Amino acid sequence: MVFSRGKKSTVGLDIGTNSVKLVKLDQTKTGYSVSAIGIREFPPEAIVADEIRDREAVIYNIQSLIDQTDPKIKDVVVSVGGHGVITDRFTIDKKSGTEAEQAILFETEQRAPFDVDDVSLDYHIVKTDDDANKMDVLLVAARKEFLQSYLELIEECGLQPVCVDDDALAIYNSYVGNYDVDPTRITALINIGNDITNITYIQDGMFHATRDVSAGTRDIYNAIQKEFRLNPELTSKAIKGEMKDSIDEDMLKATIVSATDELISGIELAFSYYKSQSKIDTIEWIVLSGGGALVSYLPEFLQTKLNVPLEIANPLRNLDYDPELFQYIQPEKIAPLLSVSVGLAMRKVR
Repeated sequence: MVFSRGKKSTVGLDIGTNSVKLVKLDQTKTGYSVSAIGIREFPPEAIVADEIRDREAVIYNIQSLIDQTDPKIKDVVVSVGGHGVITDRFTIDKKSGTEAEQAILFETEQRAPFDVDDVSLDYHIVKTDDDANKMDVLLVAARKEFLQSYLELIEECGLQPVCVDDDALAIYNSYVGNYDVDPTRITALINIGNDITNITYIQDGMFHATRDVSAGTRDIYNAIQKEFRLNPELTSKAIKGEMKDSIDEDMLKATIVSATDELISGIELAFSYYKSQSKIDTIEWIVLSGGGALVSYLPEFLQTKLNVPLEIANPLRNLDYDPELFQYIQPEKIAPLLSVSVGLAMRKVR
C-alpha cells in the first residue's frame, strides 16, 4: 500500500496498541486528497494499554511503515489517549486573559485524576453566551511524564511531532470532515481499540463529551485463540472473518459474543452516565470505528444489545484517492481503522 506525490501535506500518525496507521492528506481546492496511506501491525503484547513493553519492535515497525509509504516524511501530527489523558467540556462564567486561565486551572484541579502540576493542558472556548455571561470550555490535559515518553518515542523514530492532538478530537474531526452532522440528533462515535474503547458524543451538532471504557478487542482475540487453538496470525484472520472455510462459524460467533460482556457493560454504563448528565432520554445514532468495527458479528451484536441504529465509519468517504493505494486490500476493509489518523491529517498545522 504505497502511493505518494510531492505536495505540501499533513501526515496523521496513529499509534495504537495493536498497530500503527498513517494517512497523508494534501489540501485541494475542493477538500482533501489522500497521497499516502499505510497500516502495520505490532507484535502481540508489544503495547498493552498505555505501557510499551517492546520499544524496539514498536520503533522498528513505525520506521518500516514510513519507509513503505514515503521515506521523506518527517513532520507528523500525533495524538494521545487512554488513562494518561482527560478531555472534558464544562461551563464557567465568561472571563478573559489571566482570569480565564485561573478559572480553567481550578476546574482542571477538580476534574483531573492526577496532580495538575504534573500535567500539560490546553483549552478551547467552544462558545460564549453573552446574555447569560457564560462560556463553554473544551479542556485537554495529559500527564507530562506520559506525554514526554510518547514524544521521545516519536523522535526516536526519526520523526518530528509538529502537533499533539487527542484521540477523541481526532475521531470527531474525521467524522465532521466526512459526514453532514445532524444538529438534531445525538450521535455516539464509538472507536473500539485493542485495550480501550473511546466514546465521543455529538450533541447540538458539536463535540459535547468523551469517555473511555477499559475494554476492547483483546478479550475477543484471546477467547478465539484459546477456543480454536490458533497461532497469532490465524487468530487475527479468524477475528476478521477470514477463516470461514476452516473453523465453525457458529462457534466463532458464540465465542465473540461471550467475550464482549465487559465491553458491552462498559458502553452501557457510559451511555447511562451521559444521558443522566446531559438530561437526555436516548442516544439516537452510533458510528463505529477502530478494530472493533472489523470484528465478525460484533457490530450487529452491539446494535442489538444497545438498541441503537449503528453504521460503520468510513473516514475516506469525502476524500479523493487513487484506487492503486488499495491494490492489495479493499478500502472498506481498512477504512474504520483510519478514523484517528484521518482526523489528525485534517488538523490545521501552521
